[in-house]
Amino acid sequence: MAISRMSLLDLIHKSEVKGDSDFLREGLKVLAQAVMELEVSAKAGADRFERSEDRKTYRNGYRPRQWDTRVGSVDLRIPKLREGSYFPSLLEPRRKGEHALRAVLQEAYVLGVSTRKVDELVKSLGISGISKSEVSRVCEDLDSVVSAFRNRPLEAAYPYLWLDATYLKVRENGRVLSMAMVVAVGVRESGEREILGHDLGPAEDGAFWLGFLRSLVVRGLRGVQLVISDAHVGLRQAIPAVFATACWQRCRVHFVRNVQSLVPKSAQPMVTGVIRTIIAQPDMVSARVQIGRAIESLASRYPKVATLLEEAGEETLSHMAFPAEHRRQIHSTNPLERLNKEIKRRTDVVGIFPNREAAIRLVGAILAEQNDEWAVGKRYFSQESMSKLLQPAPEPFERLLEPPTSRT
Repeated sequence: MAISRMSLLDLIHKSEVKGDSDFLREGLKVLAQAVMELEVSAKAGADRFERSEDRKTYRNGYRPRQWDTRVGSVDLRIPKLREGSYFPSLLEPRRKGEHALRAVLQEAYVLGVSTRKVDELVKSLGISGISKSEVSRVCEDLDSVVSAFRNRPLEAAYPYLWLDATYLKVRENGRVLSMAMVVAVGVRESGEREILGHDLGPAEDGAFWLGFLRSLVVRGLRGVQLVISDAHVGLRQAIPAVFATACWQRCRVHFVRNVQSLVPKSAQPMVTGVIRTIIAQPDMVSARVQIGRAIESLASRYPKVATLLEEAGEETLSHMAFPAEHRRQIHSTNPLERLNKEIKRRTDVVGIFPNREAAIRLVGAILAEQNDEWAVGKRYFSQESMSKLLQPAPEPFERLLEPPTSRT
């Protein structure tokens, strides 16, 4: 099937009234449409309206698809088949994350560590009898993309930094281990959110967190004013060692869970309600007063809760020293928790990773994909609200860890 004479005539006519870029775009559209018609005719076994004994199926209309090219976006009409499916060879059917998932499954299959579920998933992706050399080639291509993303320089100041970890199962030295995948997310001084880095380690100990945070600094991370995380011991030790002048915000959601674990289930609603009276205060001064009242009301019945409030209650108030427009997002690790859920949703398909490199590859592709979406999306915080951070910085990490009694 050749490009129709009418299509060519229309294209030539448009070239007379439009610029070169429009002409190239329209030319690419005509050529791409012709290629798709050839491919779908070969798949159907006959051209449109052709009577043939070799016909396997019939066409069933078109579906629109936008194709982003170097000469601009091209609106294509992809032919559909009544039976079976068709996808143009000139388009890329999978995004980065799906390519990474495919590579991980291939690697697991070739290394002999796949389960029946993984084997079925591999077959559903159309992979059968794939060679080790092809797996290596695909993995090398993904590794270069993920490596460039992980090691890119951080050229801006990031006043806000979220840190958290999720756990993945990885095979190492003949054993299946639960390893920590740590992720750092920051907000630029101009208000855009960005994934700064990720790494995989055997545990969330202080040494691993310290090495990870220092690697971010080496890449250019600077200007951190507030670090938001849970109260993991290793992480708490690493934060002030790397960001000595930054405040630390203990995740309020994790703190409430810690409190609930100290009381019977029947008392959890009441105790949680008391904690929420602290959270509901409009400023740090009134919140500190409310902490004192909560300690007095809970000390007799739930001394462990009162002790935790006395020792750690003020660690949940650091966000109140920052612009009011930001407090809803910076009082907890919820923004990063949602990202971790997406990581788990994709990695649960794999189950057990064959090695560390496979886990870093897949998670890196997922994060790079998410980072691209954030880059073209709406600012996380407005520039006007971010400008308020130019005011004198709040009290540093160590100061905020002092007991509230020593500050009144």
